[in-house]
Amino acid sequence: MTVNEKAILVGVDGSDASYKATWWAANYAKHAGLTLQIVCAYSLPSYAAVSFDATYTAMGDDNVAHTDAQEILSKAKAIADEQGVEAATLIVTGDPSSVFVELSRNYNLIVIGNRGKGGLAERLLGTTSSSLPAYAYCPIVVVPYTDDDGNLMHLNNTITRVVVGSDESKWGLKALDIAADFAHQWGAQLTVLSAVPSFGGMGMFASGGSGGAEANSIMESYLEDLDVRIAPIQERYPDLVIAKSVVPGSAVTALTEASHNNDVVVVGSRGRGGFTGLILGSTSQGLLQHSVGPVYVVPRKYVEAAESRLDTVPASPADVSPKSIDEISGVQEVSVPTADVETAHSIEAAIDPEHKE
Repeated sequence: MTVNEKAILVGVDGSDASYKATWWAANYAKHAGLTLQIVCAYSLPSYAAVSFDATYTAMGDDNVAHTDAQEILSKAKAIADEQGVEAATLIVTGDPSSVFVELSRNYNLIVIGNRGKGGLAERLLGTTSSSLPAYAYCPIVVVPYTDDDGNLMHLNNTITRVVVGSDESKWGLKALDIAADFAHQWGAQLTVLSAVPSFGGMGMFASGGSGGAEANSIMESYLEDLDVRIAPIQERYPDLVIAKSVVPGSAVTALTEASHNNDVVVVGSRGRGGFTGLILGSTSQGLLQHSVGPVYVVPRKYVEAAESRLDTVPASPADVSPKSIDEISGVQEVSVPTADVETAHSIEAAIDPEHKE
């Protein structure tokens, strides 16, 4: 990653899912040599109903909400501290989706946990108009808490396998660049996956017959295109191990399946009507809802400049001009004590069935 002063931001709301995201963010920050900041967001009108597993007692009492936010940050700091990462802490009041978009100017990466109805992730990922993966100025990692059956997911300290969904769009090409850099940082294998639409009905990919021959020809064409996209990546990272995968059908289905065998899934977000809709869409097809590993989303705004200004697309988060926290309404930097080691160990044991002290 480009050397710069930008940090990693992780959002917490007191849920175990958000503490798991903190664990992942701290582990990555330590590996990448970046600083970590933890933010807790709350909105009083919905405070009692939607998040905060801490001790809320008086509806509409900002003092209580603020105190609970500090307690949540204290626990998250303890998780980071266990990995040797000292984290700064922020509190956000009001609508977190718009504030997080503005905050994203200041970070290399934003990490949030998923798998909780009504929690922070749902508010940040929920609507097309304010979806963080579509509108953020830096990449987003969404860390799952459980699989579809409610089983807790184990997170590895070391990332050894990365898969990226790739096509010829500017979003797909940027996702490939970022995935290659990410895999290179970890010394991981990179699998580049391209999905072939099922043209001509269900029989298109059946073996045998003219349909099978036509399908083989299309698959070979996709493999050739993949080779062209991979060539400059391989030249830039000659030691990077790259595997190719061309599969028929839905890219979302293929990437969801790939999440079982890879430590991180990387995708580009096309925004309205494009891949964001697929990522965040119905429970039957949404990648973020079904992936069993962290999903690294390259946002639309990060990639997409106005068509007349394509030369302004940032090469990295370092190229995005930061914004002073004082200029972002509803953000307050706070200093909180770190919770004790026993608290951190208790949380870590709860969020990861394979956790070892």
